[in-house]
Amino acid sequence: MAGVLGGEVHWANLNPTRGHEKAGTRPVVILSRAVFSKRSGTVIATEATSQPQQAAFPLSLELESANMPKRSSVKRSQIRTLSTERISDAIDVVSPEVLSRLVDGLDEIIG
Repeated sequence: MAGVLGGEVHWANLNPTRGHEKAGTRPVVILSRAVFSKRSGTVIATEATSQPQQAAFPLSLELESANMPKRSSVKRSQIRTLSTERISDAIDVVSPEVLSRLVDGLDEIIG
């Protein structure tokens, strides 16, 4: 699936997994630009979850979307590079502000 745009929310098949990685088919927010996915065949994404945050510092950002199956937050700590073969139907698109907050929030983890 070439041309996946940054900020889009898609279903992704995350199996198989190891350790503390999230499993199953779940929503992910695409962080990388379309040119990256087209040239590499991969996307950089962060996972969405309906589970409440349990860490001591803010690792998640709530998504305000009527299109998500449940009330969800994006887990900034669950960043993955995924083959575009794992990506399926689009669910929604986050606002440019939310996408910027997600990318800027990575600095809290790796900066």
